Amino acid sequence: MNAKTKRSPKQESGPCLCQGAGPLLSEWLKRLGPPEPARRHFDAARLEFLKGLRAMLDARIAQCSKPNAKGEKIDVE
Repeated sequence: MNAKTKRSPKQESGPCLCQGAGPLLSEWLKRLGPPEPARRHFDAARLEFLKGLRAMLDARIAQCSKPNAKGEKIDVE
């Protein structure tokens, strides 16, 4: 670090603006959400939904990547 760099004086930490409501608010928001088993179920369902989208995209890519069918050769008399 540069020796000439000024350091700001350390500010004293006073009471938080939230007056200690932060942890209480976090706990309240956690209680509003679904219970842990439901949360795990939703996570698994979201994963399965994304796997389904991937399967649909893979099928569409395979369909678009197929070479076009060539015509039939017909003998003309």
